[in-house]
Amino acid sequence: MFANVLNGTARAAGLSRRQLLLVTSARRALGTEALEKTALFDMHLEMKGKMVPFAGYELPVLYEMPEWGGIVKEHLHCRAKASVFDVSHMGQIKWHGKDRVKFLETLVVGDVAGLGVGEARLSLLTNKDGGIIDDTIITNAGDYTYMIVNGATKGGDMAHFKEQMESFKGDVCFEYFHEQQLLALQGPSAAETLQALLPADVDLSKVNFMTGFDTTVGGLQARVTRCGYTGEDGFEVSVAWKDARALAELFLEGSGIRLAGLGARDSLRLESGLCLYGNDIDATTTPVEAALGWTMGGPKGRRRKEQGFLGAEKFLSPEGKFLPISRKRVGLAGFKAPARAHTEIFDPSGVNKIGEVTSGTFSPSLNKPIAMGYVAKDFSAEGSKVAVKVRGKLQEAEVTKMPFVTQHYYKAL
Repeated sequence: MFANVLNGTARAAGLSRRQLLLVTSARRALGTEALEKTALFDMHLEMKGKMVPFAGYELPVLYEMPEWGGIVKEHLHCRAKASVFDVSHMGQIKWHGKDRVKFLETLVVGDVAGLGVGEARLSLLTNKDGGIIDDTIITNAGDYTYMIVNGATKGGDMAHFKEQMESFKGDVCFEYFHEQQLLALQGPSAAETLQALLPADVDLSKVNFMTGFDTTVGGLQARVTRCGYTGEDGFEVSVAWKDARALAELFLEGSGIRLAGLGARDSLRLESGLCLYGNDIDATTTPVEAALGWTMGGPKGRRRKEQGFLGAEKFLSPEGKFLPISRKRVGLAGFKAPARAHTEIFDPSGVNKIGEVTSGTFSPSLNKPIAMGYVAKDFSAEGSKVAVKVRGKLQEAEVTKMPFVTQHYYKAL
């Protein structure tokens, strides 16, 4: 029984907070936190994946294959053709009950009620202080609502859901699918590769980005969502544990399809201006500060007017206008050495600190350093001159638009 309890954060999610603390303490007492494995663990090892701890799992940061492995090669291959990412650490949740939409709109800032069947939307979970608990993709699946949350936060998210359900008067419940696996097929060749594995009556040319549906892929029961974390066209495919390896092998049989690890996934998402929870957004960051106010819809949108979600009054006026902010998330470029997370940002004089980098890398696509971070509102306009302090030396930098590269999200004609 003790071994089963230590089997992972996901299984522990159903325990009380006190029990969760006891499980964590027990892991630490053993000198290590038990890491979970995805269904593709053996495949990763066979393909020389360099495994690292991430969100409570052992996942490949890159593949040490001389011909095609390494972060830069994996990154560029995804941009040029297509790659398969193991994202099974993500939390997959189904919501049921006639009042599920009403309840979800007390948790997230987006318009869930306005989703047509099959439509998906990026939204944000907020706390009573207006901070972002997590970012999530929510899909109207018809008979249920499908939600994807981050792997590192899923336990806390579900504890939050349960806490909020205690005071909610209505018919709602959720299921967490721990054994369900998630593979992301991303890149220009993704649609062609997936189309060859779908039933004849499914035409991806008619499926917009941020659309999901239940189907079969290569004969395997699956849920497909046209979405991703790379800025490229792509799909996230949910399958049972027993089918995950077979699905990955089917994808890799496609012309020029390769595996890619966490390292490439991170540089791809940063080039595309996408946030990493825990770095670029967290419980102390409001949607407006994070330049994610668009997730609430336009100024005349229903959610901004009606509100009703936790912490709305911290960043919205009663009329739905954004309240003033002192800092804002921006893109940064123009410096020579990569500015990593926690790099200090100064005004052009180099005297006054005005912010901090939250994510930074050397862009394989652009062949130059890029970063994102928070700066004082007065320096947040595109073209503003700033300075970053890298290894004790100041470098000139400039606030720039994001994404840094063109996004290729698909829209049917």
